[in-house]
Amino acid sequence: MPSRSEPARHAPSPPAASHSVGPLTPHLYMPDAVRPLRAKEHFLSGDTQVELHAHPWPQLTFSTRGVIRLSTADGTWIVPPSRALWVPADVPHSINLIEDAELRTVYLHRWLGPEWTRCEVLEISPLLRALLLALDTTPDGRPPADAQAAQRERWIAPLLVNELERATQIRIDVPLPQDKRLRMLCEAMLRNPADRATLAERAATIGASERTVARLFRNHMGMSWQQWRQQAVLAHALPLLARGMAVSQVAAASGYTTDSAFCAMFKQATGKSPTAFQPRRQRAAPRQ
Repeated sequence: MPSRSEPARHAPSPPAASHSVGPLTPHLYMPDAVRPLRAKEHFLSGDTQVELHAHPWPQLTFSTRGVIRLSTADGTWIVPPSRALWVPADVPHSINLIEDAELRTVYLHRWLGPEWTRCEVLEISPLLRALLLALDTTPDGRPPADAQAAQRERWIAPLLVNELERATQIRIDVPLPQDKRLRMLCEAMLRNPADRATLAERAATIGASERTVARLFRNHMGMSWQQWRQQAVLAHALPLLARGMAVSQVAAASGYTTDSAFCAMFKQATGKSPTAFQPRRQRAAPRQ
C-alpha cells in the first residue's frame, strides 16, 4: 500500500557486488545414501555474490552471522540468522551477502526431506540449529574432522527432517517478474530500498511510461507497484529489526523520512509495530 512519507528521491544506487564467486564447490559435498546430509561453511564479505547455479539435490541455507539475500527466477528472499531458506533440487539460485556473513549450507539426499516444490523461509528452532551445527563441514578428499561423521549424519537425518517439517514457515519473499524490463526495475529497487524515486522516474530508466509499467505490474505480478514495493521494503526491514537496529535507522534505510510514516506502513502491513520484531531484551530497554 502506498506510504504517506515524503520521498527521498534520487538516492544513489549502491554498487553491484564487487566480488563474484562460483557456486562454492557443491560437488565436494554431494549427499548420498551413506552420507544423506552434507554441511559446508564459508566466511564471506558483504560485497560478495555467489553466482547463479543449481544442483540435483535440495539444500537448506542459513547464516550464523550476517544477513543474506538468495534469488531465483521467481523471487528473492532475505534471510537473517534466525531463519533458514529451503531451496528445492534443480532450482537455479544466486546469493548476495548483504553484510559479512558466516554462510552455512546443508545438502540433503533427494529422497530425504520435505517435498516442497518452492523456496520456503523457516524459523530455526533451538533444536534445529543444534542439529545443523553438529554436522561435519569437511569437504570430500579430506578426512572428516569427526571420524564418526557419516554415522552421526545418518542418526541426525530423520530428526532434522522432522524439525524442518515442524518449523514455522514465514512469507517474506519478494516475487520477481519474468518480463525483462520489470525485472530490471525490481532489481534496482532491491539493490537500494532507500531510493524513493517515483514510478514515473523508474519507468523512464527502462524506456517505458508510468502507465505501461503500472499495467505490466498488474498483469505480470497480480499486484500494483506500490504493493510490490511495500513487500520489498518489509523484506529488507525485518532482518534489520531482528538484528536490533533502531527503528529510526531502519526507517531511513528503507527510504522513509519520518519514523511515524514507516511505523504506520509497517503496522498496517503486519498488524504489529516494528518494535515487536526486535530482540526482546532491546524491546524492554526503554522501560529500564
